[in-house]
Amino acid sequence: MKTAEKWSISEGKLIHEKTFSHNQTLALTETLRQREATGFSENKLVGVVDSGLIAAWTKEAGIRGSDPDYWEKLKTIIKRKMLDGEFAKLRVWQGNY
Repeated sequence: MKTAEKWSISEGKLIHEKTFSHNQTLALTETLRQREATGFSENKLVGVVDSGLIAAWTKEAGIRGSDPDYWEKLKTIIKRKMLDGEFAKLRVWQGNY
């Protein structure tokens, strides 16, 4: 969730700075994990990722919405990040997929 937004000019460049807080996402993930809400039958709720984090990941990977295979690249990025130990707090289901 975006908590702050700041516009400034530095060295002739316009700078747009956004600040995000992921506390609500982490709280939701913890609640789902405690209730063992991992999905039904063969469908699994792997984790919870908010749009701000997805935007940061796509920017980091250098993909854009206009890419012809955008969704396949996005799936790959999300899977890689969710299996990474750095984002373990976003995981609801701890299995491998």
